[in-house]
Amino acid sequence: MSIAYCTFELHLPYSQSLKEKRMVLRKAKDRLRARFNFAVAETGYQDLWQRALLAAVTVGADDAELERVTGQFVREAEEIFQDLLVDCQVSYITPE
Repeated sequence: MSIAYCTFELHLPYSQSLKEKRMVLRKAKDRLRARFNFAVAETGYQDLWQRALLAAVTVGADDAELERVTGQFVREAEEIFQDLLVDCQVSYITPE
């Protein structure tokens, strides 16, 4: 069993309030959750209007399948966020 952990740092230059920022993030999170079995949450910069840090995690029994699904998830996230995406990190964890 392995765990895939992804982080996405975003810059939202046109956001003028936390409410506007959360609306953009909610749409993106809902779209990602609808297509993939990942838990997605805002984990950083919650008090800033124009920055966001999203984390996504999933668990898989087969490492090759987990890497394939994670690759598809990251490509979809990059397509959704486009020029808003500043950084993307993917880590795999194998608990003992």
